[in-house]
Amino acid sequence: MSNLDIGNPDIDSPDTGSSASFALHSQRVVVDTQLLAARVYVQDEKIVAVIADGDAIPVALQNVPVEELGSQVLMPGLVDTHVHVNEPGRTEWEGFNTATSAAAAGGITTVVDMPLNCSPVTTTAAALQAKLDSLQGKLWIDTGFWGGVVPAHIDQLPALLEAGVLGVKSFTIHSGIDEFPQVTAADMRRVIPVLAQYEVPYLIHAELEQPPQQPVRIGHSYQSFLASRPRSWENNAVAMMVELLEEAKSRGVNGHLHVVHLSSADAIPTIVQARAQGLRLTSESCPHYLTLFAETIPDGKTLYKCCPPIREDENRQRLWQGLAEGHIDFIVSDHSPCTPELKHIDSGNIEKAWGGISSLQFGLALIWTEAHQRGYSLPQVVDWMARRPAEFAGLGQSKGRIAAGYDADLVVFDDAHHYTVRAEDILYRNKITPYEGKAVQGRVERTYVRGHQVFAEGAMVGAPLGQPILHRRAPGQAFDESR
Repeated sequence: MSNLDIGNPDIDSPDTGSSASFALHSQRVVVDTQLLAARVYVQDEKIVAVIADGDAIPVALQNVPVEELGSQVLMPGLVDTHVHVNEPGRTEWEGFNTATSAAAAGGITTVVDMPLNCSPVTTTAAALQAKLDSLQGKLWIDTGFWGGVVPAHIDQLPALLEAGVLGVKSFTIHSGIDEFPQVTAADMRRVIPVLAQYEVPYLIHAELEQPPQQPVRIGHSYQSFLASRPRSWENNAVAMMVELLEEAKSRGVNGHLHVVHLSSADAIPTIVQARAQGLRLTSESCPHYLTLFAETIPDGKTLYKCCPPIREDENRQRLWQGLAEGHIDFIVSDHSPCTPELKHIDSGNIEKAWGGISSLQFGLALIWTEAHQRGYSLPQVVDWMARRPAEFAGLGQSKGRIAAGYDADLVVFDDAHHYTVRAEDILYRNKITPYEGKAVQGRVERTYVRGHQVFAEGAMVGAPLGQPILHRRAPGQAFDESR
């Protein structure tokens, strides 16, 4: 039998016949595509009712204490499906306590942890168990897990899926750590049918390395680093993914491939064409690709280094267009931290620096600042950062929406508050980010995880009550969250 460890809500039959423990009322509640004046009632870690102003309140709810939020926004907790927590094994980089604290401070109530850069990497069921053993008493928010696929462990993929990972990830280029080697197209051909049987996505770091026409000397130069990882590497990898999906479809296999951290807007037409053919190809992008651009990155500023790189402004504008048109599915952080020493901050050597952006705590404010300036609504941002990633990870019936039957993952958000990102406010382990000193709009005032307040007034409150999310399956069985 299949089960979701954090609960199985029945969204068709909310329980309004019993007394809720509390309610929050706001003039602006994000309910799918709308901002409504409404009360949100919470009981036993679930939302039991959402009642718009003017609608009748059931007798059973009339004596429930209601806290007034005024015009502050009440929105669903965000779902970030691309986070590198790095525990066990590299806790000097990050860890479950610090990462989930920072996430809660940023309005994120669910993360999905990547299979690297922890040690051991999560490519076997035993490695997943080691990760579960390491997180006891450390989770401030609910946390799921992606497995990893490397050539030597493809045969262990069914056991890893049956142990509870939500899907798996591979690289088509060196991952940055030797214990997580890249896969070939031949490897992916073996993996796609297995994942199709379990109906889970295959996440791909999509870059195909090609020898440069002439050697690129990077050193401290950001433009040289950018030239060393051109858009064509991403474009060719995405094209290869489409070919593999076409091959699988011709054999009757409906695979699902996903492009992580898309940075090249040139790949969007390929994605559009693939979808028009009925292929399951999805993609995500990240705050750093949507808010930063290469023309403004100084030489020697290693905090901006990530792979694939932050590209030019015209590319950034087309990424936003891809989001608006639905060709890019959602936004995630790709929080990939390391120590200041590995970033080579003092030397400014971009070539030697670890590639990764630390932004877990600030993604909502960064995206809301940019989106608001572009005329997008807060419900649209919530759709990109909560509902869609929840659905992608198989959590669409419990996370990412304010609706009866869903987990009471709630965020009180002051969308008009302006502040400057400061290192002293950072809750993740290493207090470094390229956004330090950046003016942003939108501050998280409070965060609730399944009805429990975990963040308020700039600090963690209560105890870490987050739970691991595991989709356990019988052999060969797809997960059904409605069970």
